[in-house]
Amino acid sequence: MTDSTKHQGQRRQLVKLLEEKGIQNKKVLTAVGTVPRHWFMDAGLEEYSYADKAYPIAANQTISQPYTVAFQTQLLELQKGDKVLEVGTGSGYQTAILLALDGLKVYTIERQQQLFKKTALLFKKLRLQPKKVIFGDGYQGLPEQAPFEAILVTAGAPEVPKALLEQLAIGGRLVIPVGDNDQIMTRYIRTGEKSFDRKTFGDFRFVPLLKDKN
Repeated sequence: MTDSTKHQGQRRQLVKLLEEKGIQNKKVLTAVGTVPRHWFMDAGLEEYSYADKAYPIAANQTISQPYTVAFQTQLLELQKGDKVLEVGTGSGYQTAILLALDGLKVYTIERQQQLFKKTALLFKKLRLQPKKVIFGDGYQGLPEQAPFEAILVTAGAPEVPKALLEQLAIGGRLVIPVGDNDQIMTRYIRTGEKSFDRKTFGDFRFVPLLKDKN
C-alpha cells in the first residue's frame, strides 16, 4: 500500500492542528505523524483521510476523528511495557497508533464480525502485530489476559462495564466515553483493590458500545 509524499505532508499538517488543539504528548503526535490514516479509510473517502473528522466504515461504525484518537491515547499515559486492551477495534487505526508507541503489548477486541474479519486481514497485509485480535464482547473485556495497565474504549457506553474496572491493574487507567447520546470522556485510575479515582474531560460523541457479538 502506498504512502506518498503528499500523504506525509498532510500528516504533518494534521499534527500541527492537533498541537494547536492541545495535544502535547510528543510520542502520540509522532505516532499520528507516522501512521498512514488513509490505509484504514474506505477507498471512496481516501481524499478526506487527513481531515480532523470521523467518517463511516463497515458495519455502521466510524473511524474516529484524529483529535479524539490522540486525546484518548494521551489520557492513557502509556509507559513502555504496558499491557493495553482496546475495546472496539473498528477500522484498526487506533490500534495502529498504539502499536506505533514502541513497547506496548496491545490486545484488541471487536464485536462486529464483518469488521473483525476485514480489519484482521488488513493487519496481516500491513504486518501489524497486536498480541491478539479477538472477535468477542467488549463489555466482558478479556479476563484471561488481565490485568491491564491501560484499557481504551472506543465506543460510548451508557455506564462503565464493571468487568473492565475489575481487569485494571493497580495504577491502571481506563479511558471510556460515558453517556447515551452524547458522552463525557472519563478516566478511571485504579488506586486499590476496590478504589478508583475518576476524572472527566468534556463532551464527545461516539457510536454506542453494544453487548454481545454480532
